[in-house]
Amino acid sequence: MTSTKINPFKHEYFLGYINQVLPQFVKIHFPSSVLLNGFTHFGKEFNGGLVGSFVVIEGDKFGFLGRITELILPESERLSLNEKAFQTNDFHPTGKIEILLSFDLYDPFNVKKGLTAYPNIGAKVFVSSGELVQEYMSRFGLRTGEVAETVHLGHLVSSPETKVKVNLQSIFGRHCAVVGTTGGGKSFTVSKLIESLISTGNKAILIDATGEYENFDTLSESSFCKIGIEHYFHYLNLSVTDLFVIFRPSGQVQQPILLEAINSLKLVAILQRDSTKYTVSEVDSITSFSFSGKGSSILTIDVEDGCLLKAGRKTQAYNRLCAKYTDELNDFNNTKFDIQKLTKQINNECYQIFGDEWSRTIDNRNQGNASSLILRIHQALSDPNFKRVFGFDNISKKDVIAEINDFAKSTSDIKLIRIAFDNVPYSFQIREIVANSIGNTLLNLARLGQFDSKKDDNNVPIVVLMDEAHQFLNKSVKDEFFENSRLDSFDSIAKECRKHGLFLCIATQMPRDIPAGTLSQMGTFIVHRLINQNDKEAVANSCSSANRNTLDFLPILGEGEAILTGVDFPMPIIMKFEKPVIEPNSGTPKLK
Repeated sequence: MTSTKINPFKHEYFLGYINQVLPQFVKIHFPSSVLLNGFTHFGKEFNGGLVGSFVVIEGDKFGFLGRITELILPESERLSLNEKAFQTNDFHPTGKIEILLSFDLYDPFNVKKGLTAYPNIGAKVFVSSGELVQEYMSRFGLRTGEVAETVHLGHLVSSPETKVKVNLQSIFGRHCAVVGTTGGGKSFTVSKLIESLISTGNKAILIDATGEYENFDTLSESSFCKIGIEHYFHYLNLSVTDLFVIFRPSGQVQQPILLEAINSLKLVAILQRDSTKYTVSEVDSITSFSFSGKGSSILTIDVEDGCLLKAGRKTQAYNRLCAKYTDELNDFNNTKFDIQKLTKQINNECYQIFGDEWSRTIDNRNQGNASSLILRIHQALSDPNFKRVFGFDNISKKDVIAEINDFAKSTSDIKLIRIAFDNVPYSFQIREIVANSIGNTLLNLARLGQFDSKKDDNNVPIVVLMDEAHQFLNKSVKDEFFENSRLDSFDSIAKECRKHGLFLCIATQMPRDIPAGTLSQMGTFIVHRLINQNDKEAVANSCSSANRNTLDFLPILGEGEAILTGVDFPMPIIMKFEKPVIEPNSGTPKLK
C-alpha cells in the first residue's frame, strides 16, 4: 500500500503551533479558540481540539502523531469569562500533547520505534484524519513488507467513525491480558476476541471458570468439555506432584511412604503389562511373578488384589525390578497405577527392612504415622466430587486430555474447545489443581513442538484463553502438614511457550492477584475501567507503554471502552469494543 494516498498535513485541519517541548510531552498554542471547534470536511466529521483527540505535528525531518491530554486557558483570559464573552471574544488557549510515535515525513507509514527526534518550537499541529490512525493500527505488529489479515474490534472513543482494525498477531503474539472491574465489558471483549480467532481460522482453548461462554457451544466450529458432567480429568493425567498436592502428605514421614506406595503400584502395573516376560503362578489369592536372578537363583515378587506384598518377602527381587524399570518409576508424570489400591498399599509399606528382607510383622509406629494420610486418601477417593472430576469411579465419560490432544492434532473445522469449570467444586482446591494440570499438559505438548508451525506445516498455534484467571493463578497448596507447593504451570507457559506457538490470554478483574512474573510476560494489555490503585499500579508496572497520561483515563472509561496497549502497539489506543455476535451470560440478575 502506498503512503502517498494520505496527506497528514492539510491546511483545513490546522490547529496551532508548538510553543514548548519537554521530554514527556509538548505544549501547543491555539491562535484562536475557534480552531478547537469540531468541523465537517468532505462529509467527514472532525472533533477539532478535544481532550483525547489525535493530532499530527509537522517537523523538519519527521512527523509526529500525538494525543491531546490537557487544555488550558491563560490566567489573563479567565477573568473575562462569561456567557456573552464566549459569543463575541476570541480566546487563545494552550494544551498538552502526548507524543505517541514518529514517522518519516515522506513515508508516513514508516513508523520509527521510539522518539529519535522532537518537534521544534513553532512546528504546526493539525487534526489527524481517522484514515491515518486506522492505517497505523492495521500495521501494528507487522514487520516491513509483511501483510496480515486484520479483524474489526471496534472504534476509537474520540472518533466513532474511525474503526479499530488490527491483526491478531499484534494482540496474541506476545500473550495478552484483559483486565477491568466488574461491569466494564471484559467478558464481551473476550467473546469478541474468540470470534475473531474463529473467523480467521485460528485455534483456541477457553478455560471457562463460570460457564458464561456456554453460548459458543452452538457454533459448528466449537466443541466443549464439561468437567464433572460429560467429561472428566482422569487421574492418570495427573503427575505424582499433583497427587501429593491432593493428598497433602507431611514432608518428613508421610511423603516417603506415599512415594514408595506409588512406586510399588506402578511396578504392579508394569508386571501385569509385561507378564509374558515372567513366569506367572497363582496360589490362593496371591499371584507370583518369577524371573532368573544371579546364577541359577529364581527371584519372585508377590501381588495380592493388585497390591505388592512385602511382609516377610526378600528385597532382592524388588530391588532388581526397580533398577530395571528405574526410568518409568522415577517419571513423576507417570501415574499409571490403580489408585483405588493406594490405601492398602500404604499399609503394605509399613514393614521395616532387616537385612535382605522385610519384617513379617507390621511396624505400628509407621502405620500410626501414615494413618492420617490413609484417611485423607480414603476421603478423597470416596468423595463424589473427586469421583466426578478425576474419574476415580471409572464412569464411562470422555477424558478432557484426550479431547485436547485430538483437538491439537485435528485438521477438522473445530476451532474452539471450551473447558467448562462451572461444575468443578471449589473444595479441596480441585479447580486450581485441575487447571494447573491442564496447563502442564499444554506445556509439555508445546515443548514437544506440537503447536510450532515452524517445525511442521501441519502444526497450528493455539491461543489459551483463561477467564477469571485470578481463580487459578498465583495459587499454592499448604496446610499444617503439607509443605507449600506452587501451582505454576501457566506461569511457565507465559515465560517460555510463545516461541513454541502456545499463546496465553488471561482475563481478570483483579490484576493485582496475578503473579508479577506472569503479568510481566503479557505483551498486550486490554484495560477496561480500573479504579483500585493497586490494580492500576499492577498494570503500570507490567506495561511500559501505558504511561501515566494514558492510565489517567482508566477510572472514567465507559462500558465496553478500553485502552489497548502493548509491545507491538507504538501508541496506546482508547477504543470501544463492538458487541460480539455470541454474547456471554454475564448479565447481573435483576432485583425486584
